[in-house]
Amino acid sequence: MAFGWIDEQAELRGRAGLVRTLRPRPADSPLLDLASNDYLGLTRHPEVTEGAARAARTWGGGATGSRLVTGTTELHAELERELADFCGFEAALVFSSGYAANLAAVSALAPHGSLIVSDAGNHASLIDGCRLARGTTQVAAHAEPDAVRKALRTHEGPAVAVSDTVFSVDGDAAPLAALARVCREHGAGLVVDDAHGLGVLGEGGRGAPYAAGLAGADDVVATVTLSKSLGSQGGAVLGPARVIDHLVNAARTFIFDTGLAPAAAGAALSALRLLRREPERAARSRAVAGELHARLTAAGLEAVRPDAAVVSVRAPSPEAAVRWAADCRTAGVVVGCFRPPSVPDGISRLRLTARADLTEEQIAHAVRVIDETRP
Repeated sequence: MAFGWIDEQAELRGRAGLVRTLRPRPADSPLLDLASNDYLGLTRHPEVTEGAARAARTWGGGATGSRLVTGTTELHAELERELADFCGFEAALVFSSGYAANLAAVSALAPHGSLIVSDAGNHASLIDGCRLARGTTQVAAHAEPDAVRKALRTHEGPAVAVSDTVFSVDGDAAPLAALARVCREHGAGLVVDDAHGLGVLGEGGRGAPYAAGLAGADDVVATVTLSKSLGSQGGAVLGPARVIDHLVNAARTFIFDTGLAPAAAGAALSALRLLRREPERAARSRAVAGELHARLTAAGLEAVRPDAAVVSVRAPSPEAAVRWAADCRTAGVVVGCFRPPSVPDGISRLRLTARADLTEEQIAHAVRVIDETRP
């Protein structure tokens, strides 16, 4: 029977406690959200939603085509200019998703004969970019610049190191300055995914490369998402203008994909302008993360110290993590639940979002629920 192997895979997932299901949420959910990536609490901000509506009224419901045909509007160009300026890079290129941006950056910057050194903790989109690239990939130990140095020593020719700036599982930050030094020793480029850094780290939320003094460097390329701190959807690659020009001509997820919907571009641009006016939102998100961590550890829970806005709490098993998250939901708090194969180290976790708009009362309530429902 065609696709008969699917049933076997489903049975194996069930036995391992790894079945995933979709859970549509209502627009007016009464639950306290600590699971989304809306780090700055902007996705429902009136200026952001009006930016989306205004763009849809002006440009229509969709981009109508690929960016190289009809999918580039004046709004896309405006967003790219302001993103590059805010983050400190020479140029930017907007994609339909952060995933597509990562596929483009890695695959287009690692030609045949090149070496890609990829951090063991990287997001799936970076891993898939490595798989699509024509270069050879070596996986380096997590957040270990010396491991990257060792890999680069073995190769002659084009090379690039690839890393998240903030890792999505535990919320720990990569040693960007040290990675850049290692890359420069060997003439390699550095590609970093700042999905969880933009809006949280750096002066006024300008991102982890800006904080590390790497923004605008001619050997550093950063990717960002518009779907986390900026409360919208889409992604972008930031870097030297010649790199961006290369992507326009060589990145398959740019050339062959329909452009980002105008509503998403309008929402992201409004959120970016709001962040410029209210830079304290970035500091507030980091403060909430610190408060969550302090309260959770004080309650005797094994929480990882956050470097940005992600707080991770270890669970004893995949089944326990699922049950724990479900019990939290029943008590009115939604938390993320990370299990293998989503976590590279095989340790299941609850993943909490330190949103800038959480109140002290909400923080205390969330910690109380997590503590009282622990397995």
